[in-house]
Parts: sequence; C-alpha cells; structure tokens
Amino acid sequence: MNEEQKLIYNKLVSKYVFNEAQKEEIGLGLEQNLDVPIYARPEFTASQMFQIRLGLEDGLDVSIYTKPEYNYEQMSEIRKGLRDCLNVEIYAKPEFHQGKMFAIRGGLKLNLDISIYNKHYFHWAQMIQIRDGLISNVDVSIFANPEFNSYQMEQIRLGLEKGLDVSIYAKPEFYWFQMGEIRLGLEKCLDVSIYAKPEFDWAQMKEIRLGLESDIDVSIYSNPAITYDEMERIRLSLEKIKFKNL
Repeated sequence: MNEEQKLIYNKLVSKYVFNEAQKEEIGLGLEQNLDVPIYARPEFTASQMFQIRLGLEDGLDVSIYTKPEYNYEQMSEIRKGLRDCLNVEIYAKPEFHQGKMFAIRGGLKLNLDISIYNKHYFHWAQMIQIRDGLISNVDVSIFANPEFNSYQMEQIRLGLEKGLDVSIYAKPEFYWFQMGEIRLGLEKCLDVSIYAKPEFDWAQMKEIRLGLESDIDVSIYSNPAITYDEMERIRLSLEKIKFKNL
C-alpha cells in the first residue's frame, strides 16, 4: 500500500474491531483502489468481504448483495449471476438457501424454464434434479412433485434418460433404493413385475434381480416373508446347481 492507502487503512481499522482476516480483505481492496468502505464493516465476516471485493474487482453492482443477511455462499451465487448478466433478482433473497440459488442460477444461465422448479416447496436438492432433467430434455413433470425426495427424483430422472418405462417405479411408496433396483432391472430387460412391489425391501429386490439375471427360478424365494440373506443363500444354491449342470 502507498502512504495514502495506509492512512485510509489505519483510519478504517481503528474505527471498528476487525480480526486479522478482515483486515487483510480491507488491505487487499485498498491496494486495488476499490471502494473499500462498502464492506469495511464489522458485521461482515472476512468471507463476506472477500465476495464483495471480488464483485468490486469485476465492476459489478455489489449493492445487490452487500447485506449482512446474506452468508458468503449466497453472496457468491449472486455475484456469479451478476457476472453472467443474469436476472439475479429472481433468486437474490436471503431466505433462499445457497443451493436453491445455485439451481436457479444454473437454469437461468442455460435459458431453462426455471418456473418449473422455482417453487417454495422444493428443497434445493430437488430443484437440482429437476434442473438436470430439463438439461437432459426429459419429461420432468413425471417427477417434479414434492412427494418425491431428491433421491427418488434422481432414480426417475436416470430412468427417463435411458428411455425406460419409469411408471413402474415412479411412485412415492418406493424408497429410492427400491427404485434403483427396479431401474437396474429395467435396464437389463428383466421382468421387474416379479419384485417391483413395495412389500419387498431393496435388498430383497436385489436378490430377486440377481436371480433373474442368472435366469434361475426366482419364484422359489420371491416372498417378502423370506429375509434377504436367506434369499441370497437360496439364490447362490440355485446358481451353483444351474452352472454345475451346464
């Protein structure tokens, strides 16, 4: 810093109590001749100051996010939106988790119809799954439903991306682990109707799926009353007999 900058620095740091990280952000801003008083305030953490400083360096209107109610991650999402000339007012809201901001910003950048997932009842992880479905150009209306959690949405999206008949498992009563087993079976063109039933847990579904892949008679153990480890024992025994006779 030159002498003038040092004078400004000393004046600012003597006005409030700053920690060393905050002082460093103030000094870095002064060295680049930025409007440091905008963020040289004790209510901003060093991480928040960093995001404001980056915005000033890029000549952005940092007044949009220079507010203590935004954490540094939210500030980062707003700053990146401003950098890309996006309409950040759509998501620059303190009540929006940074994950929601990320999902909306990504959609805006790709010119997606964010109105499909920019809903208060969607968790940020659900938003990302719907956004990814829009990117893949699949029918997101099938899973853009708050009844599905993000993991269930992902399994449905993956199935749609592979052209599978997801109607078989796109049902809230299936946990995402169960959905995954049904999806894997569909990918291998198996008769998933044998195990695509809520009464089977995912581990039981897996044993039936593996049996179908081995082309053994799974009807012998396709019973919800049989535990998955017993199913495994029966499956391995049947596979051993089959392959021994080949």
